[in-house]
Amino acid sequence: MSNVETDPAAVRRGPDADAGPPGAAPRVQVLAPRDVPLGGPRAMTVRRTLPQRARTLIGAWCFADHYGPDDVADTGGMDVAPHPHTGLQTVSWLFGGEIEHRDSLGSHALVRPGELNLMTGGHGISHTEVSTARTTVLHGVQLWVALPREHRDAARDFQHHVPDPVTVDGAELRVFLGSLAGSTSPVATFSPLLGAEIALAPRAAVTLDVDPAFEHGLLVDRGEVRMADTLLHAADLGCLDAGSATLTLVNESDGPARAVLIGGTPFDEEIVMWWNFVGRSHEDIVRARADWQNASDRFGEVGGHPGDRLPAPALPRTALRPRGNPPRRRPGSAEGAP
Repeated sequence: MSNVETDPAAVRRGPDADAGPPGAAPRVQVLAPRDVPLGGPRAMTVRRTLPQRARTLIGAWCFADHYGPDDVADTGGMDVAPHPHTGLQTVSWLFGGEIEHRDSLGSHALVRPGELNLMTGGHGISHTEVSTARTTVLHGVQLWVALPREHRDAARDFQHHVPDPVTVDGAELRVFLGSLAGSTSPVATFSPLLGAEIALAPRAAVTLDVDPAFEHGLLVDRGEVRMADTLLHAADLGCLDAGSATLTLVNESDGPARAVLIGGTPFDEEIVMWWNFVGRSHEDIVRARADWQNASDRFGEVGGHPGDRLPAPALPRTALRPRGNPPRRRPGSAEGAP
């Protein structure tokens, strides 16, 4: 999916308001979504929770869009014309509907519920995403992963994986990246990552063993889910810093709940993320934008879409600065203290 905002903001630092008192349980930082229209007279609206001023990254996860359930008869569905990516991977995961994916690697695949489509756009790739004629309701998430410096110019790639469901207590899990609850995805990543859909029965509770070296984020799709004693509502993204070896999730609603759990080791590099590009400097972004506007071979060609390529927005008048997560306070410490 393209970040089609006409004035896409660069990531920004922000205040930390989540440090707790000495000896307190881990605090969950709650990021509320903001609505972003994906263009057109009947714009499909997505709920964007990452990045925000308060948080840029969860592990290497740098972008989270959540959409639907949308009646495509009203919204027109998804129709994203050819657009570029650099320095990142796109992770497509659906709850409902079907999307046709084409890219400049030559991949032609369908994105279906419960099936992972992961595209690597290191040095450069372009692709299209169009909901199929069979789709009546479209519902899912689009996530991006920043590539580490040594892999940011990786070759184009596309991977598809269908994880088997795993049942733990009152939860059903589908692990599409990394390992959780004894299930391991075979999909290779460039940094340690976790990605899983978790469906919770009404009033169910589950405690999962997780990697204490990982930061974690829980994006609630439906229901109300308590994460480490913090209640998250639908469309909230709860963020938990590294250090916890277990994670307890409780469905506080009388109906089924569903969420996507993401995680990874803290991404210690600062990035510049603007439009559909992830770089390390303002110059990286300027170069990528110019290459796209000039139809450079860097991004290749995508066939099968009748529309024109998406033009890049104008660059801001000030230089884009590399950013990481805002400094986090430890309980009882002064702000910014190590």
